[in-house]
Amino acid sequence: MGATAFKKAKLDSHYDVIIIGSGISGLCAAALLAKAGKKVLVLEKHYTAGGYTHTFTRKDYEWDVGVHYIGEVHRPQSILRRIFDDISEKRLQWEPMGDVYDRAIFQDKTYDFVAGLPQFKETMNGYFPKETKAIQGYIDKVFELNQTTRNFFATKAMPPLLGQLASPLMAKKFLNLANQTAKEVISGLGSSPELMGVLCTQWGDYGLPPAEASFAIQAMISKHYFDGGNYPVGGSASIAESIIPTIEKAGGQVLIRAGVKEIVIHKGKAVGVQMEDNQILRAEAIISSTGIMNTFNKLLPADNSRLEPIRKKIRQHVRHSAGHICLYIGLKQTDAELGLTKPNLWIFPDYDHDENIRKYLKDPTADFPVVYISFPSTKDPDWNKRYPGRSTIEIVSFTPYEWFEKWENTQWYKRGEDYLDYKEALSQRLLSVLYKHVPQVQGNIDCYELSTPLSTKHFSNYERGELYGLDHTPERFRQSWLRPQTPIRNLYLTGQDIVTDGVTGALFGGVLTTISLLKRNVLGEIMSRTR
Repeated sequence: MGATAFKKAKLDSHYDVIIIGSGISGLCAAALLAKAGKKVLVLEKHYTAGGYTHTFTRKDYEWDVGVHYIGEVHRPQSILRRIFDDISEKRLQWEPMGDVYDRAIFQDKTYDFVAGLPQFKETMNGYFPKETKAIQGYIDKVFELNQTTRNFFATKAMPPLLGQLASPLMAKKFLNLANQTAKEVISGLGSSPELMGVLCTQWGDYGLPPAEASFAIQAMISKHYFDGGNYPVGGSASIAESIIPTIEKAGGQVLIRAGVKEIVIHKGKAVGVQMEDNQILRAEAIISSTGIMNTFNKLLPADNSRLEPIRKKIRQHVRHSAGHICLYIGLKQTDAELGLTKPNLWIFPDYDHDENIRKYLKDPTADFPVVYISFPSTKDPDWNKRYPGRSTIEIVSFTPYEWFEKWENTQWYKRGEDYLDYKEALSQRLLSVLYKHVPQVQGNIDCYELSTPLSTKHFSNYERGELYGLDHTPERFRQSWLRPQTPIRNLYLTGQDIVTDGVTGALFGGVLTTISLLKRNVLGEIMSRTR
């Protein structure tokens, strides 16, 4: 059991639902539809399933590409854990990262993010004894926002007309805070620049600095990790591996190397997909997990006048999120031998994240606005069984797509010497940051490889190599048309663009889309099945 190559698959003449993309939203929707008795076909262009939850290997090493840690899943009764338990039928297991999950490093001081809200509060009060009121105010605002999310996202699962009627009342409290930036809310609490910088440490988890990001995404990310971080046992590839059997058990399939050329529309209704080899596959409903821009700008007919209003909204009201670079490092020693530990490192040149980005965009040789260092081999208790005597590190930073644009029409692994030279210069800069903060690894690196926004574009098909779909600005949250339903009958969207970014946002996107398609209380059914 598992994903099958498209050319080797035995295809049926008709499916209940075809899902384009095997990221966590697509797999979640497929598994929930399978549990509802639907025969689902999931089509993945990449050579492996899982989207940002997949892993890749080089030599004797394996790296995740998007799952560095996930909150709340260590609690068996949390909604997030129960969704994962339901769609994986409890095949997916989690390993907590321990008391300290994130460590923010500034030039003058280091701050630990400690698991557990009382511990988080106590630690922050210790760092900022004169700002306890602002810290409590921040925690209160985080919970105030999160208490409004259920109603806000519920309107997206409703039929469009009903959702529009209900939205002014149900979404009002959420939008009161979401319409403000993180900087506006936190500074309004009397926070110092230093406290602001520390509280917004995790801005890299959504890709926007405090003056640009909606407070909604800051609050949702912050609460998500209040109780600590966790990692999937067996690596992030185990996420897809644990869900696919649920889909197959109901007669469904997950196919890789299965590129979709176009969604087939007949009389205003989605009836199937045309593959890259021009074969047409038919279904009662189509779900796109490829992002709203890919769906409307690439997978649907350009001359369909019914789509122009939503395409205009896309052009005017939302934008791509940031691109990133990631250095994947392999070492021939174990974590214990090298003294590597589980906490993620967030390294900043200054407390003012907005100014750090402005300096970097103006001068590419300036300090990276953030350098995030993850030690995935330390987080997975199964790692040493699979890769004895080895360990891995990943270093991430943000970068504009424009800096790589001149190579965008070249082929992967054949982009030229100047591209390789540019990548090597960036790699060395990231390594210098690593050596400063984890000096024991210098001289012990066996291999490294840098991915760029072009790598993301090649493998994930995002137009500008964006990591988080749409930017999480206040304006993004005002767009009520970012919902599962589309102007095309029986065509649905799922993924982080209709909820929020990351694995958690995309997972809930899969739930919302399934609710919209089945017109049932799917979340309630999950809660009942996982008592």
